[in-house]
Amino acid sequence: MILISRQNFSLQQFGLNSGRVSIASGNSQLPAQLFTTIGIYKGERVAIKKVAKKKVYITSTLLWEIKQARDVSHENTVRFVGACIDLPRPTILILTEYCPKGSLKDVLENEAIQLDWNFRMSLIHDVVKGMAYLHNSDVGVHGKLRSCNCLIDGRFVLKISDFGLRTLTTPSEYVRDQNYYNKLLWVAPELLPATVIPGTPATQKGDVYSFAVILEEIVVRGGPYETARQFLDPQAIVERVALHESPPFRPFVGQRDCPPDLLDLMEKCWSDSPDDRPTFSGIRSSVRLIMKGFCENLMDDLLRRMEQYANNLESLVEEKTEQLSMEKRRTEELLYQVLPRPVAQQLLAGEMVQPEQFECVTIYFSDIVGFTALCAQSRPMEVVDFLNDLYSTFDRIIGFYDVYKVETIGDAYMVVSGLPERNGHDHAREIGLMALAILDAVKSFTIKHKPEYQLKIRIGIHSGPVCAGVVGQKMPHYCLFGDTVNTASRMESTGHPLKIHVSEAAKHILDKFGTFRTELRGDVELKGKGIVTTYWLLECSEPDPRPPTPMRNYNENEVPFPILFPAIGK
Repeated sequence: MILISRQNFSLQQFGLNSGRVSIASGNSQLPAQLFTTIGIYKGERVAIKKVAKKKVYITSTLLWEIKQARDVSHENTVRFVGACIDLPRPTILILTEYCPKGSLKDVLENEAIQLDWNFRMSLIHDVVKGMAYLHNSDVGVHGKLRSCNCLIDGRFVLKISDFGLRTLTTPSEYVRDQNYYNKLLWVAPELLPATVIPGTPATQKGDVYSFAVILEEIVVRGGPYETARQFLDPQAIVERVALHESPPFRPFVGQRDCPPDLLDLMEKCWSDSPDDRPTFSGIRSSVRLIMKGFCENLMDDLLRRMEQYANNLESLVEEKTEQLSMEKRRTEELLYQVLPRPVAQQLLAGEMVQPEQFECVTIYFSDIVGFTALCAQSRPMEVVDFLNDLYSTFDRIIGFYDVYKVETIGDAYMVVSGLPERNGHDHAREIGLMALAILDAVKSFTIKHKPEYQLKIRIGIHSGPVCAGVVGQKMPHYCLFGDTVNTASRMESTGHPLKIHVSEAAKHILDKFGTFRTELRGDVELKGKGIVTTYWLLECSEPDPRPPTPMRNYNENEVPFPILFPAIGK
């Protein structure tokens, strides 16, 4: 007897192939949809089942089980490839033939696959043929027959898996959780009292009972115990089955859900007395008679299934293409929020964005009065929530005007009009109307964590030439350069709370519209500019046809930006 521990020990002489399997990750040979862990062994895909084992003893029983598994060869059974130990953790890896369509459970849960009765009867027939073969082989009994252990290969042929190898596949530890009781739903009532780990003990009549539960799953396309699970949990269902009630507690299948002969076979297979259950040889004969009314030629039905799968695949490709287009639109919309649309379109087209000189634009700066003191009296998250609410209000307002939001730095908010698309002299008008709208919104703005606090901001506006361009390759930023930017910032910093401070250059352009009322402030010293004459913008006599929407308070289930971030709040 040999003890296999964490040491690098080869088991090839016992039929267990070690160290020749590569776990799949990003390999081009692998399919897009995976139903289990897979790997590459000798150039072919294999399915990998992991079993936590602290130690494995090489005994005659284990070697006999390995020989039994390797000798199983049938079109409706999964081929056993080998096993190895995953180091450094003591995990047994069971390698078997890979079935790309997943399990019977996966197929039943995939609503995209249309299951007519020809298809269902073919699946049932495959289960019966595979189990009839196993019961007549040296394996003798399955013990863990469940829909998740009935796999579907690339030709939609069902194959039985997870049979034999009881010594290797029995875990060292188990937990009586929801998954544990789910597995017991396929166990026959006479075996439940002695079952500690699902699959042990096992009998051929117990397999017949498990097959009946699988029939219910195929018929109702759900389950097991689809109806009962609406008002009972798996543990309660198992307890009722073990009580041998009269009549026995079984899954509910209506007479109209399936052919009468199939319903009669199902009831015989889950009979409370094991002696009353048929053998798989008898079941095979019954299924052949039932199938005469559905598919005379299995190969023709297989071709129909493949055609159906191709149609489903076309629909899936169309769906994925639409999802790709949606993601592309979301990416573009996100880019359009980071950069001006014309600039973003140039970048998307792979073009270089050249710096551009603009003869005259109007720049807006605003700053929160007493922001440092307010931060000192607030928690960090409160400051973040406050700025998010305030700037979201500003963002909704500027959406009504021909302006571009350049950036926010802390409590500073910068907006420009007249670029990247020129708009004549309208840039001053757009910024003027926007500034008045923002000032009105600030006067009625409420800070959630300080509702009694009156928020105040300073606003500065200046018009003049700038140079603009995209700076940086990672996180590219559309930046403005020139003395106009500095002057607009100085206009803000030398202004008064709840006032719009306007330079003489901006005031001259506003006067051309004849609707803006300004007031002379006088001479003001600006850093780097000396003494300049400035004005206060008071109001506009022209009614603004684009009133901003009032601020909304989003609840937990609403998403302020659903186009870009559909998963937020879900």
